[in-house]
This record gives sequence, C-alpha cells and structure tokens, in this order.
Amino acid sequence: MQQEIEIEFKILLTKDEFQRLLTDLPFPKKAITQTNYYFETDQFHLKNKRCALRIREKNRLFTATLKEPHSEGILETHDRLTENEANHWINGNIDYSKPTIRKLKQKEFPIDKLSYLGKLLTKRRNFKEGDICYFLDCNTYNGKVDYELEIESPSKKKGLRVLRQLIEAYSIKQKHTPNKIERFFQ
Repeated sequence: MQQEIEIEFKILLTKDEFQRLLTDLPFPKKAITQTNYYFETDQFHLKNKRCALRIREKNRLFTATLKEPHSEGILETHDRLTENEANHWINGNIDYSKPTIRKLKQKEFPIDKLSYLGKLLTKRRNFKEGDICYFLDCNTYNGKVDYELEIESPSKKKGLRVLRQLIEAYSIKQKHTPNKIERFFQ
C-alpha cells in the first residue's frame, strides 16, 4: 500500500483549446494510453462520501486507487494488482484483503455491494516544469469524448496561480470541471 496527497486543478477544454495547448506547450506528440475501471455501489455510497475507487491500467501495470477528501487535496491509497487480480475485480471477485478495500470497510462502506460499472480511456500527454506537472488528456467514455488540462502542484496556491496564468494566456473559457469519475457517472 502506498499513500499520497494529490493537489490538482483541472479545466475542461474545447478541442481547439486542446490543440493550441498541444502545439504551444512542450507536451510530447505521442500520448500514453491508460484505462480507468470504475467501481461503485448501486446506491453510490462512494460518491455520496466524495470518494472514488478505480483500477488504472497503464503500460500493462494495474493499480487500485481509493480517493478520499483531504484538507490539502485528495488522499490517494494505492494497491498494486496483477493483471489476474484486476480481471477478478472487474468480474465481481474483489479482493477484500487489499488495503484500499480494508480502508472502506473501516469506514463502514458496504464493500460487498461494490461492483465494476465501466471504464474511461485516456490518451495522456504530460511534462514537468520545476515542481509543476502538466497533463493534457483526451478522454473517451460512455460514447463521449472530452478534453482536459490538469495541473498537479505541491501547493494549492501555486497550482491555482499556474492554472489561472494558462487560462489567461490561452483565452480558455472557464467552465465547471467535475473530475473524471463524476463525468463518467453523469
């Protein structure tokens, strides 16, 4: 089990805004593909507590992640899974011994009601400048495609400043940006 606090800022982009950022900023031309497999209960117990559970597949590596609110951002708890374990989870055989699931059980979530509800495919490009990570994503899910810029920062103040500078420099229209799992479930 690994834990980290993630401080991130996101904004949905139009296809044109996405293309301008891709052209003007030092994003690689080739994207890395990752797939998020989402889990929830029929009653949306996780969402109602502002939590999320996913398995991310990237470069044939599988990681289960529980996301929870934290005063500084989002607390992420990660468990590395084998491909076989990930497939078991997706097919309804979740390993209740994993720390991500044990944390849910401690919070009295009905873990026996968790089920796989679908996936979101992301073609991601990223670069790092100092202590700021920039991510440019093209997401496909439920017959939809959207575009997103994400900034990860060591502090809320710095991350928000960097995002505002990009919005202003590229005349990006500000819009409400739910996170990926929220958009997936809409």
